[in-house]
Amino acid sequence: MAAVGSVDVELLVIQWLQARLGNGVVVRDELDNNLMNELPTVQVERIAAGDDDGFRVDRAFVDVDVYAATRGAAIALALQVRGLLLTELPGSTTGGAVVGRVQTIAAPGPRPYENTGLRRIGATYEIYSHPVS
Repeated sequence: MAAVGSVDVELLVIQWLQARLGNGVVVRDELDNNLMNELPTVQVERIAAGDDDGFRVDRAFVDVDVYAATRGAAIALALQVRGLLLTELPGSTTGGAVVGRVQTIAAPGPRPYENTGLRRIGATYEIYSHPVS
């Protein structure tokens, strides 16, 4: 049996979203200097928060930031991502993990970004998961 914390929730969400959003969207964990040429981009990062049940279930907080050329495009993609995470991810088995509950901690909204040539919309989600038995 896999130990608690053995699910890489960040990687799971990146791969899961990329499969649903298609090749027209870049889904990644880190940004680089080529961001302006890779729009739209969805950045997924597990933040240093959450906990576990000490046995199998992991409760992760995951930040999802959407970068796009316009505010409208960023908001639309952020809302699409939110819909996917809340309605399709719960109950799925993917990447060696079973995803339980997903809920919004901070709804999509504008976040500051120093490059005025693009827009950033971010949200935070709580994701419960455990390794496949």
